[in-house]
Amino acid sequence: MTLRRYADLLGAHVSTMGGVATAPARAAAIGATAMQLFTKTPNQWREPTLTAAHVAEYRAALAQSGVRAVVSHDSYLINLASPDPVLRARSAQCFIGELSRCLALGIPWVVSHPGNFMDERAAGLERNAREYAACLAAVPGDVGVLIEGTAGAGTALGATFEELRALRDALPAAARERVGFCLDTAHLHAAGYDVAGDVAGVWDRFDREIGLSHLTCLHLNDSKAAPGSHLDRHEWIAEGQVGAAAFRRIMRDPRLVSVIKIIETPKADDPVRHDRRMLRRLRAYARPPHVTAC
Repeated sequence: MTLRRYADLLGAHVSTMGGVATAPARAAAIGATAMQLFTKTPNQWREPTLTAAHVAEYRAALAQSGVRAVVSHDSYLINLASPDPVLRARSAQCFIGELSRCLALGIPWVVSHPGNFMDERAAGLERNAREYAACLAAVPGDVGVLIEGTAGAGTALGATFEELRALRDALPAAARERVGFCLDTAHLHAAGYDVAGDVAGVWDRFDREIGLSHLTCLHLNDSKAAPGSHLDRHEWIAEGQVGAAAFRRIMRDPRLVSVIKIIETPKADDPVRHDRRMLRRLRAYARPPHVTAC
């Protein structure tokens, strides 16, 4: 799986209220060049009907929006690592539906949280990898999975780079080629990585363990939670425990320039205003510091 590279791929998770075709205009309204969306209601099992007309409307809206990169996020109900065969089967059916909708819409990546193992970590990881492989085999084509690093609460898989690598490595070669990663700054902070103090070192560690070439998407979120707390509590950029310096370094790191960057910061009572504010702040961080001529 490859994606055409641009120097500015920055945006937000945007609403699809009214249908997926409404998302590109919402992204354009906040000045986004990238967006993340749900193709279905994330906290319901019900699968939507996606007609040829829906697909055509979405593709036309996207072409007019200026948005250059799109990822979807899978349902919150999915648990492909579950020891319960009924829940695991239902989760797989839901995930196949997500992959199928993205294939029809031309969305190249589905961001996916690893599951909760519930019983034994090794067994859960094996189940998760097996289901990822089966779901990808059921939907051949140019759509892949970005496994998202988690905050590590409870029995959640994927809080460490070692576990993320193990999950991808457990896939057969054909499926592995369609799998990359999404990291979230708030999750990394909560999982114990020193995002606030040494974010460049975090990327160095990821590069050694997995390889930065496999990092396709970043969720840029500050955190209300303490480092290492395993609590997933998003905050506005530079207004939480991570702080401005880390985001400034991220936005200026040449290794990350073509990585899709998505904010999932609080929208409060005015989503457009707050998302615009956060994107302006991040773009300001991307500008090189003023150099005074001697």
